Amino acid sequence: MSNTNLKLIGGWFSPFPLRVKIALNIKSLEYDNIEETLYPKSQLLVQSNPVHKKIPVLLHGDKAICESRIILEYIDEVWNSGPSILPSDAYDRAMARFWAAYIDDKCFLAMRKCILVGDEEARKPYLEEIEDSLVTIEGELQKCCREGKGYFGGEEIGLVDITFGSLLGLMGMIETMNGRKMIVEEKHPRVVKWAERFASDPNVKGLIPEPEKLISLIWLGKELYKKE
Repeated sequence: MSNTNLKLIGGWFSPFPLRVKIALNIKSLEYDNIEETLYPKSQLLVQSNPVHKKIPVLLHGDKAICESRIILEYIDEVWNSGPSILPSDAYDRAMARFWAAYIDDKCFLAMRKCILVGDEEARKPYLEEIEDSLVTIEGELQKCCREGKGYFGGEEIGLVDITFGSLLGLMGMIETMNGRKMIVEEKHPRVVKWAERFASDPNVKGLIPEPEKLISLIWLGKELYKKE
């Protein structure tokens, strides 16, 4: 590993900085991890991301790069000698971006709404949305596996894997809160196997937060789970 003058402003509780950590690990890049408490927001965060004032922010020397998916693409382009996060083929790259956007726009937003709703009855439509998105993701993963791929993008972790995998902690949190499993063998056999493989990868292992720890921080409310 080499000294790259990198700093990550993030928080262990958020899936978005987690994505950046995984990407940095894949590229074998050293970085300083700066934990942001959000209440109040640090001056460093406000100065580094004056538009949105949100985590994560990657500081590369005197440059600040914001928003997790943009950061992932920046890392992949700048340190292109290591394992690739996005496919080299233009069509495959476009499809990876499509599925990453689907996961954020459909799956994550439903998860966020489910977490922020206190009433059990009010959670039901959001739980259904999550289940629908899991069925769609299972179908895409089955297609990838038929093509001989272990992950969404191939035999190595890529953009879609990082995007979806970063939500596994929140998924466990929702399962614990509602007393029911969301990712089950009967409906999502490929996703179950994929999740086990993803979480045990050396670049990911130990980074996904425990559901109980996330539940203890639910008081952070909208600030914690707002979309970038």
